[in-house]
Amino acid sequence: MISNYYYINVIRFILLILVQVLVFNKLNFFGFINPMVYILFLYWYPIKENRSIFIVVSFVLGLAIDFFSDTMALHAASTVTIAYLRPAIMRFCFGVNYEFQSFRLSGSTRAQQITFLALLVVTHHLVFFTLEIFDLASFVSIIKKTLFTGGATLILCLLFSSLFSVSKE
Repeated sequence: MISNYYYINVIRFILLILVQVLVFNKLNFFGFINPMVYILFLYWYPIKENRSIFIVVSFVLGLAIDFFSDTMALHAASTVTIAYLRPAIMRFCFGVNYEFQSFRLSGSTRAQQITFLALLVVTHHLVFFTLEIFDLASFVSIIKKTLFTGGATLILCLLFSSLFSVSKE
């Protein structure tokens, strides 16, 4: 029997693609800041699921965004990178606690959750803009786009995660 989490993840997957493509791809703050909120799917994905399936799902997510954004697999490469690095980032943010069966992201402190999300966003954006510009002479431009777009993405992701989080009461 398929669990309820499966349906929730499918709905999140579809809705985040639609929100990214229909709303956030149309925004351009200051001419270069384009928030990428679909990263929330990789943040919300269950921790104890099969890692190979997670990497494939991340690739499909990035490829779907690439298909609608016409970005030639830049999103796919970025999402696969952070899907691959997610266990190391989690170990950095939560210590070895995340390896226990009873660990839940909602059970960690808010600072740990924000650090985890920020590292996912910065890693994604650094890979994305490095591949997009692909010129080390433009290192300052890569860092500028990573920081400003990453900051906008982080703020919007925190707003969405607090808006759609389940209360602990």
